[in-house]
Amino acid sequence: MNDIRHDDNMAALLSTPVDAGTLSRLHRRLEQEAERADLVDVAYTTIDSPVGELLLAATPEGLVRVAYAREDHERVLETLGQKISPRILRAPKRLDAAAREIDEYFARRRQVFDLRLDLSLSTGFRRLVQTHLPEIGYGQTRSYRDMAELVGSPKAVRAVGTACATNPLPIVVPCHRVLRTDGTLGGYVGGLEAKTLLLDMESAA
Repeated sequence: MNDIRHDDNMAALLSTPVDAGTLSRLHRRLEQEAERADLVDVAYTTIDSPVGELLLAATPEGLVRVAYAREDHERVLETLGQKISPRILRAPKRLDAAAREIDEYFARRRQVFDLRLDLSLSTGFRRLVQTHLPEIGYGQTRSYRDMAELVGSPKAVRAVGTACATNPLPIVVPCHRVLRTDGTLGGYVGGLEAKTLLLDMESAA
């Protein structure tokens, strides 16, 4: 009989609606406790932007991922769990600086990002190319061939394209500033509409 009463009480408790404010407070407490216990390896949040909702993720080393909605945020988080750590938590405060700088960029108040970056999702030639992408100044563009020459592998034009296509930190690491040799856009992880918007915004400054 006690078991039945316990089950009824539990069912009633679980079916009681919880308001958004209470959920927010509970999540914030969970976030604080997890931080204190050093249980968060990947913190993430989402922000709105002129190119749609962006997922931002960071490790203790720095910003590790910026993802467009078209990449499927749930799938991106799954991949981070596999490649970095399953200890992932929505923790917006850890991403405050990144969110602020991206907002400033879209408001045309920032041309250079000043964030610690974690490039561990890339290796080898891809990482080499991505490390050099921030050398392309705001409002400027380079061709895939230019980038191949810059990193000392003038014949690796296709590999440069792959490095740009797999850049885990778009916008912050500006692969959108790399174009085909004929001046056409080429591909972009956020889609050609997003790439056009970023280039137009920068060239208008």
